[in-house]
Amino acid sequence: MPTTPEHVRQYIADHLNCEHLEVRGDGSHFEALIVSQEFEGKRTLARHQVVYQALGERMREEIHALSMRTLTPAEYAADQQNG
Repeated sequence: MPTTPEHVRQYIADHLNCEHLEVRGDGSHFEALIVSQEFEGKRTLARHQVVYQALGERMREEIHALSMRTLTPAEYAADQQNG
């Protein structure tokens, strides 16, 4: 059974406390917007590592590519205000 955006969303949500989470994709390539307090004080690479850790082996076995925006709640709120 192919991996769906809903699967990826659930994998991330199961292991990372997210305030907002959107995932789109075609079964092997996915895009995610992830908003989590856990990103506070971390640079982009460290944020992505947190997500990769949440996905674990699925990144090797099920998900071929994942493009992500990782924001803190404050960054997301500012992003929403700026449209």
